[in-house]
Amino acid sequence: MTEKKPQTKTGLIGSKYMKMLLVIVMAILLFGGPYMVYVLYSVLKVRFIISGGVGFGAVFLGLVLMWYLIKKKVIS
Repeated sequence: MTEKKPQTKTGLIGSKYMKMLLVIVMAILLFGGPYMVYVLYSVLKVRFIISGGVGFGAVFLGLVLMWYLIKKKVIS
């Protein structure tokens, strides 16, 4: 008889596809934040404070996601 290893939950990162998706989302948030400011302010005519806040929030979320992925050793 073979012994089965108990499956452990790894939190948010469970499969290779989820790891890949999180890295892509992180890159979009980090590098797309400044473009969000431009699009919201220039194209959609949203106030600069709001568009700047959305762009800063996107970059901040990207940095938090990057910190999480480095902590979980998905990226190094």
